[in-house]
Amino acid sequence: MLQEPLTLYKLIVLYLLKRAALPLSKRRVCDFILDKGYTNYIILNQAIGELMDAGMITLQLINERSHLSITEEGAQTLAFFQTNISDVTKEEINTYLKENKLELLAEISVTANYDKASTGEFEAHLIAKEKDIPLVQITLSVPEEETAASICRNWREKNEEIYQFLVERLF
Repeated sequence: MLQEPLTLYKLIVLYLLKRAALPLSKRRVCDFILDKGYTNYIILNQAIGELMDAGMITLQLINERSHLSITEEGAQTLAFFQTNISDVTKEEINTYLKENKLELLAEISVTANYDKASTGEFEAHLIAKEKDIPLVQITLSVPEEETAASICRNWREKNEEIYQFLVERLF
């Protein structure tokens, strides 16, 4: 009996990822599905896990957050079974994606991460993209990990302001 609803939740996840056409944070996927009351957290995580195990979605880290993407196999499966998703649910997904488009793009368009360099210092790698085209890429070397982490956090919040400053100063 549980298998039929679980299959529907999997289809909803696939539809959401397909319509988004970009990786969505796992948190965003969960928040949308849980806020709409489709299922609970435990069953949703089971559905996501089974989709990953079946190779229908992939998980990648972007900005130190887990993001989900639909695979070609997932898209093919969705094409066969998307009629099992109600029109109301599809419309809710489409509306959510439309209303949150800029926020969703920002989550993957602005990246910041750091690693330890062979010199012993930490390098913060900062990127801002628009339509997958890098606008600015900066690597800053700093002596402490805490400083690199702080730079990454601040980049996510202030990247537009910093980009504008650079453009004004350099052009």
